[in-house]
Amino acid sequence: MKRKSYSLLFVSLLLSLVFLFAGCTSDDASTEGDTEATDDTNTEDTSGEGGEAAGSASSTLAAVKERGHLVLGGNNQLPGFGYLDDDGEIKGFDVDFGKAIAAAIFDDPEAIEVRPLSADERFTALQTGEIDVLIRNTTWTTTRDTDLGTHFGPTTFYDGQGMMVRADSGITSLEDLAGARIGVETGTTTELNLADQFRKLGIEYEQVTFDDSDALVAAYEEGSVDAWTTDKSGLVSRMATLSDPEAHVILEESLSKEPLGPTVRQGDDQWFNIVKWVTFATFEAEELGITSENVDDYLESEDPVIRRLLGVEGELGAMMGLPNDFAYRVIKHVGNYGEIYDRHLGPDTIFKLERGQNENWTNGGLLYSPPFR
Repeated sequence: MKRKSYSLLFVSLLLSLVFLFAGCTSDDASTEGDTEATDDTNTEDTSGEGGEAAGSASSTLAAVKERGHLVLGGNNQLPGFGYLDDDGEIKGFDVDFGKAIAAAIFDDPEAIEVRPLSADERFTALQTGEIDVLIRNTTWTTTRDTDLGTHFGPTTFYDGQGMMVRADSGITSLEDLAGARIGVETGTTTELNLADQFRKLGIEYEQVTFDDSDALVAAYEEGSVDAWTTDKSGLVSRMATLSDPEAHVILEESLSKEPLGPTVRQGDDQWFNIVKWVTFATFEAEELGITSENVDDYLESEDPVIRRLLGVEGELGAMMGLPNDFAYRVIKHVGNYGEIYDRHLGPDTIFKLERGQNENWTNGGLLYSPPFR
């Protein structure tokens, strides 16, 4: 009888220990789950004005809002794209896409600080958080998209690398540059493309590198190098500033493909989405015929595509932590893609750059926005 009592007592104690252990495990798991929910669940207002969508309190959007302005990594040496005007202000095609982001967030395109960066400095500044977004004639490549930990937004300018020489040099093709001294800016895809193309053609040449484009162009003008290479858009913009533009020519050959556009750090999907869809808004507005001058008229449109774009209906902005009328703000303050292009590069500027591949897809170009839906 005693043996049976002891057995029952042992079983009872064993069951008690099992339940006690299970209870402790359950409590620990519950606590861990609550911690994760606290980290991942955003309790702030996501209705648009000032709310954050998916993203923690340390997100780029939150940091930009707290600071009160956007920090754009840009160029101040490339006329038409990023340059200092007579008043000492940095302006240009690339800068306007930064202003578009500022307009979407703050309803103020001037809520922006443009930080001039060299080609060597730009990615370090982005990776370390010194800047919020890089929009500086930067080419989208595999290495930059993976090894450097960056994400590229929509291509805003389709370009190709070219070569400038003096008109009286007798040089009409890349083959004619055998043995030539060719100037190139260090820290760019231009260096690699030059080496690749001349290696493929079996041409020997002397590469001369420079830390920035101003020094490179100065050396070319004074005759220290026989030719210089960069994106064709850069050649066109700098040619207009040379002492005698007609004394120089750009060879017809293209050395590469150069898709240029905004770049952000990896790891912040909310910010990546904001940069993408602000840029797409400028494409979509041009396709729909909406400009900074007539955008208010479209607020009364019954077209559901237009109503969603302008935030009259739907919650597209709130999904990213922006006001629902973020695209309206962009168009009203900065304009559609065509307005931005014409303002800095178009027929009324000294560059008179043809749109070419940078036309909207409806006009035979490559610019195409996914649906605002």
